[in-house]
Order: sequence, then C-alpha cells, then structure tokens
Amino acid sequence: MAKGKTPATPALRALKAAKADFSLRPYAYEDHGGTARAAGELGVEEHAVVKTLVMQDEGGHPFLVLMHGDKEVSTKALARELGVKAVSPCGPADAERYTGYQVGGISPFGTKRQLPVYYEKSIMDLQRIYINAGRRGLLAELDPQELRRMLAAKEVCAAR
Repeated sequence: MAKGKTPATPALRALKAAKADFSLRPYAYEDHGGTARAAGELGVEEHAVVKTLVMQDEGGHPFLVLMHGDKEVSTKALARELGVKAVSPCGPADAERYTGYQVGGISPFGTKRQLPVYYEKSIMDLQRIYINAGRRGLLAELDPQELRRMLAAKEVCAAR
C-alpha cells in the first residue's frame, strides 16, 4: 500500500455506501500472522479482532462465519445451530472464488457472491471491533452493530 494512499476495495465501497461509521486501521501484514499479529500491531485485544471464515455445509453451500480472533469455531456446535449434518472450512481457492478476496484479506462486506453471514453472539458485547476491510493488512474499526445492519447477519454460539 503506497504511503498515504488507501486502496479502494469492494469492502470499503460497501461500508461507505451504507454510511457506516468506521475508521481504517492499517498494519504490517505477515503471512500466517493471523489475528494475533494484527492485534499486536494495532495495540488492541485479539478478542476484538474479528476474523471472517468461509465455510460450507455438507451440500457444499458456502457461508461466512465471523469469530473472535482468539477463538476457534466448533464445527459440531455450528452444524447443530444451523440444522445441518456437518460444516467445514472452504479451501483457499474456493474462499477466494466465493468472496473475491485473497485469503488473509477476506471481508464480509462487498463480497463477490452474496453469502449468508453468521457471527459469534458475544461479538455484539464488544464496544468496537476490528474486521478485515478487503485487503491484507487493512482492518476497519467499527461498532459491531453495523454487522447486523449491513449484513443481515444471524447470531450463533459456536466458539471454543
């Protein structure tokens, strides 16, 4: 990212179009650094960094799961909540094909294909969250209520 220039991503266009109140939080992206790296760079708790996971049910139907950075998704609990037999993460190629974003930069906003979105219920207890803005090394800081408003997201309890 050029110094002083913010890339225009589909996620940023979606946030602006929805008149979301957000601020950009760039950080030095590192392969396999994950949410711990982002949290450390930004000086925030990893629990407030929300990762966007691309998953699918046993029929191959994709969807997004928003989860705290310091938690994992219990696929058994999630499948139970969604009323399906099984869920699993999508491979990187499928995740990029469904969302239009590179793994490590997947945002729930402005995806190439409109996908159902589920979020861990406790995310709504946070004052602010940090979520990918459509590019590696770029997070959007915003009120978690924007997730409900912009994405018609549904809550689940699947953290472990």
